[in-house]
Amino acid sequence: MSSERLAALLDEYAELEKRLADPAIHADQNTARRVGRRYAELVPLHKAAGELEQARADLVAARELAAEDPAFGEEADSIAATLPALEERLAELLIPRDPHDAKDVIIEIKAGEGGEESALFAGDLLRMYTRYAERHGWLTEVIDAQDSDLGGVKDVSLAIKTKGVPDGGNGVWSRLKWEGGVHRVQRVPVTESQGRIHTSAAGVLVLPEAEDVDVTIDPNELRIDVFRSSGPGGQSVNTTDSAVRITHLPTGVVVSCQNEKSQLQNREQAMRILRARLLAVAQEQADAAASDARKAQVRTVDRSERIRTYNFPQNRITDHRIGYTAYNLDLALAGELDGVLDALAEADRAARLAGDTELTRR
Repeated sequence: MSSERLAALLDEYAELEKRLADPAIHADQNTARRVGRRYAELVPLHKAAGELEQARADLVAARELAAEDPAFGEEADSIAATLPALEERLAELLIPRDPHDAKDVIIEIKAGEGGEESALFAGDLLRMYTRYAERHGWLTEVIDAQDSDLGGVKDVSLAIKTKGVPDGGNGVWSRLKWEGGVHRVQRVPVTESQGRIHTSAAGVLVLPEAEDVDVTIDPNELRIDVFRSSGPGGQSVNTTDSAVRITHLPTGVVVSCQNEKSQLQNREQAMRILRARLLAVAQEQADAAASDARKAQVRTVDRSERIRTYNFPQNRITDHRIGYTAYNLDLALAGELDGVLDALAEADRAARLAGDTELTRR
């Protein structure tokens, strides 16, 4: 256990507590939210350190009393037995955590090969994440979507947010960061007349939503094009050049948005996605430049890698990274994802305690 790191974090906790007690900080809600999130991250550490310090003090007192009265020996032994668990808990909290854990996310779901069946599956994934968010009391917002002819989605961007400051600094990213990758489905498509099982896939990209302070974007490095929306229609959707495409010239990242009625609204939404993507690019570059320092960032698997299979005939969901299998696919698609997400979180915790920074790959 690093006493220097513990002291530094407890000093940071005390400083943040003072800042939050100052009414002036709440004049800027973005700053107050950011400071509040960091404070919430350190609350469990402060509590664990306090409990350990109190237990050690109680043990000293009990042993002093036992020297005069042996009856206190049993109490001293009982207190001593609690120390290993308290020390282990504090040591775990001192492991550098993912710096994005308190953040909200933007999830992008794209239909892959498989035509309408893939688009229908992408729609199933959209509903799954939306229902999971509802179960946790989170807010959801479809930023942009391109629907398919049979009711699925070809491409959709979904923002998921916590209400207020997340407890313990565990925001949406801390739960859904595992979802990035290729999701495969095995079932009989609605378009299949012979009853044969088909396999198709959809890609999921999970990005921590960036704040203005996370990413600096030079307006001169943006190319902004407008075009006519290709959506299903509605008030002025297909009759004006309201859709927006933004290209970040230094990186080549391209984002488009056409869901909103006005060009200004589409531009604002596209900038949200662009900031999130540029934050992810910056993180990947930092990881590549300092691979030895990756303990501070929990990494998901390669986005091109198949991470999970949804088998409808067997009602089975399998996560290939950790060998997790459950026969409750119907419940998972209804938003009950905690089983697989808890298993992924535990695998990551065990890997980080062992000094590894990636999930075990199967």
